[in-house]
Amino acid sequence: MDGLKKRLNDSVQLKLSVTLSLTIVLVAIVAGVFSFLSAFDEAHELQDDVLRQVAQLMDRQSLSPLARPPASPLNGADEESRVIVQRLGETGPSGAGVDAGGPLALPATLADGLHTLQVGGETFRVLIKTTAAGERVAVAQESGFRNEIARDGALRTVMPFLVLMPVLLLLVADLVRKMFRPIAALSREIDRRAEQELHPIEDRHLPAEVRPFAVAINRLLARVGQSMAAQRRFVADAAHELRSPLTALSLQAERLAEAEMSGPARERLTVLREGIARGRSLLDQLLTLAQAQSDTDLAQSAVSILAIYRRVLEDLMPLAEIKRIDIGVEGAQDARVWARETDLFAMIRNLVDNAIRYTPAGGRVDLFVGVVAEKAVIRIQDSGPGIPLAERDRVFDPFYRILGNDQVGSGLGLSIVQVIARRISAEIHLGFSDPEKQSGLTVTVTLPMQ
Repeated sequence: MDGLKKRLNDSVQLKLSVTLSLTIVLVAIVAGVFSFLSAFDEAHELQDDVLRQVAQLMDRQSLSPLARPPASPLNGADEESRVIVQRLGETGPSGAGVDAGGPLALPATLADGLHTLQVGGETFRVLIKTTAAGERVAVAQESGFRNEIARDGALRTVMPFLVLMPVLLLLVADLVRKMFRPIAALSREIDRRAEQELHPIEDRHLPAEVRPFAVAINRLLARVGQSMAAQRRFVADAAHELRSPLTALSLQAERLAEAEMSGPARERLTVLREGIARGRSLLDQLLTLAQAQSDTDLAQSAVSILAIYRRVLEDLMPLAEIKRIDIGVEGAQDARVWARETDLFAMIRNLVDNAIRYTPAGGRVDLFVGVVAEKAVIRIQDSGPGIPLAERDRVFDPFYRILGNDQVGSGLGLSIVQVIARRISAEIHLGFSDPEKQSGLTVTVTLPMQ
């Protein structure tokens, strides 16, 4: 019972359905009982009118009950449905009972009018009337038959309520469910949105009672969008502002490297230059992340995956040669996807850059593109250590790096990849290149084609 109360308090739809259903049932019961009693009384009244009409006919036509023939047994329905007409005080021959066709044993002192009497263990409705000739006549009918007719008529009156009530309950439940369908559709639409999809929700199809709630959500989305835009602008502006002093420091370090200095000083200068390079790389990644998270509506076009592969290899081939990594594209198949070229280039470049950096010297990085079920499949596979299963959910967090990793990086590469993948409706799957040894990393990106 407590669980039902909690569900009723938690669900407006359930509460409305239950309330309307109980109201319909209550009204139907009250109306059904009233209709049954009214029809039952009306049927009895009509049957009393039949007795009156028979008595009136006897009086107008100056008819008199004839002497009865020898008693003959009556059967079944004839016995129950017959109308008995007799002189008041008349008795049957040899004292024949009513069931045997004899007259009713009625006292002669009965007053004129309608009476309900017990005769021979059975109940009769009896009308006593004094005719114009001064003869007293009794017109009677068995009450059981009368009640059966009245009950059948009353049940036929109530039958529409019994048939329509469950139908009406089903209609109410279906109507309430359809009334709440726009709200359920709205919740599903909001739940499917990505973090960057802050455009207003459509409220024209919503009921007037829910529309203010949708308007409030749109205002909240607008405020959240403004806050996120301000944060992105801050990150981009900070990265731009920091780029100039870092560039100046890099130039000064290069000039300082040309000067004569001791061995320890040159070692410290080398560490300084590496730190400056990491800082510049971090700023570049921050700018790329801010651009990937931007809401600016850049034009999309049909982009060739192989063309993007060639541009990425041109940028990263020097890094691969330094580590003696065998890198290349498998096969000659191409696929064209509808996306922003800058987004696709940034996503693939970060994936290939990570593969090169985390693959040991002398390793291998393979790039593949194919088409499966009308979707483009991008696969980048390396022979590095791979990503443990426990770490795969966290590697997409900004600035997160796997423990024990000594590679130079900012921890933003996969975050940028995930943001871009959500924007272009792509799916990312991480796996092992060698499932038996659980080593190497295979990144598979599936995205719709143009």
